[in-house]
Amino acid sequence: MVAFDRRRALGLMGAGVAAAAAGGLAAPAIAKNRKVVVGALRFTSHSASFVALERGYFAEAGLDVELKFFQAAQPMAVAIASRDVDYAVTAVSGGLISLAQKGAIKVIGGALSEEPGIDGQKILASNGAYDAGLTSAAALADRSFGVTQAGSSFHYMGSKIGAAEGAMPKFKPLQKVGAIIGALKSNQIDAWSIVPHIAKPLAGAGAVKIIGNVSDYLPHYQVTTTFTSDANAANEAGMTGDFIAAFSKGAADYNAAMVDRTEGDDGMNAMVDLVHKYVYTDRPREKAAPSIINGSMRINEGAKLNMASIRDQLEWYQSEKLVDASVTMEDLVNASYVETFEA
Repeated sequence: MVAFDRRRALGLMGAGVAAAAAGGLAAPAIAKNRKVVVGALRFTSHSASFVALERGYFAEAGLDVELKFFQAAQPMAVAIASRDVDYAVTAVSGGLISLAQKGAIKVIGGALSEEPGIDGQKILASNGAYDAGLTSAAALADRSFGVTQAGSSFHYMGSKIGAAEGAMPKFKPLQKVGAIIGALKSNQIDAWSIVPHIAKPLAGAGAVKIIGNVSDYLPHYQVTTTFTSDANAANEAGMTGDFIAAFSKGAADYNAAMVDRTEGDDGMNAMVDLVHKYVYTDRPREKAAPSIINGSMRINEGAKLNMASIRDQLEWYQSEKLVDASVTMEDLVNASYVETFEA
């Protein structure tokens, strides 16, 4: 098979150039002195990877893991396709689906989810837009809504919210989460939706207003997934299964400490210390802690995957003509590594 390089992967994202996925790695990776690179964002929602690394779960599984950080979902999909990254956690995007269609990547499990009873992602309005009447999602019609790229998860959320309210916003691609935050704070865009560890501090500081919850419109949304190259999923079952097992142990620790609070204050504080090594690193611990604590959402136990949510996302991307109508769930998902469910 033909190996992906970065130029080929970027070509697939931008122009749909056909290419085959790279061949599998020889296992075990650690025996070949080769690092396993895991992609992540500096969000609390990626904490399962942080915990698995810091508490030695990856090492126990024989994986010499290095984290590589990104600022948006679609570049992470490119990195998987080009083999710069082996495994990653990110939202489903149009770029990810298109690469899956070309045989480059596969979703292999679930990560962050909206769950009834857990305070999840928020819908935000700029202060200027709020003062001008954008006090609920019902007033989103023709308002500017920040997204990283067309076909991103932000685009999906904003469109589903707008359709439910009969008030479709206008989407403005700004490439990076930081750029969206800056635009919202300076009234250059009107609205956005984002995880609570970002939304709540912005609102608490008076920089934006919270006008709704994503869960009111997408109550069981599979916000992020774990994914890898098609070659790893098909040919490296041992390494891939070990990654999922270690990731799942990290998720279980995180949920116990931060969501279920079964480990008491000591357990929660220890987890905050761990997560703070990767999230809000520019803030002292005492200022970062409230955002880390208040922004906790559940990461799926055992990396279980909500197939109903993934199917809804795929169908939305197809309905918007952001991906090819011929893409199937089998193209997108390798469901052999985790338990799947419909919700």
